[in-house]
Amino acid sequence: MHYTQDPNTPAAADIGFDDFLKVDIRIGTIQSAQAFPEARKPAYKLTIDFGAGVGIRKSSAQITDRYTLEQLTGKRVMAVVNFPPRQIGPMKSEVLVLGFADESGGIVLAVPDDQVPNGTRLT
Repeated sequence: MHYTQDPNTPAAADIGFDDFLKVDIRIGTIQSAQAFPEARKPAYKLTIDFGAGVGIRKSSAQITDRYTLEQLTGKRVMAVVNFPPRQIGPMKSEVLVLGFADESGGIVLAVPDDQVPNGTRLT
């Protein structure tokens, strides 16, 4: 499957609602952010708290163009929590943090605009 950052690309093929329900997207709070110099592309190592049901998970996120390490701790983010872990250099990335590419290709994190508890699932 090919993913594009072009906002003029037509929508992907239709899927059923049951397919959508298979993707488990939750809210979490970034507990810590660290530099990740071992990654092939510039990235940070994130530790994210998704509450009691999902727990603490790690992720590699290519968001260095838009965010500093200091801006990330305490930030609320959305992530897919039910993909299999993926080896990124020396770490296993356990969740996929969600974001959108800006005009220059930097990733803008998908965040809630109000407070919901960690672990709340997107509905």
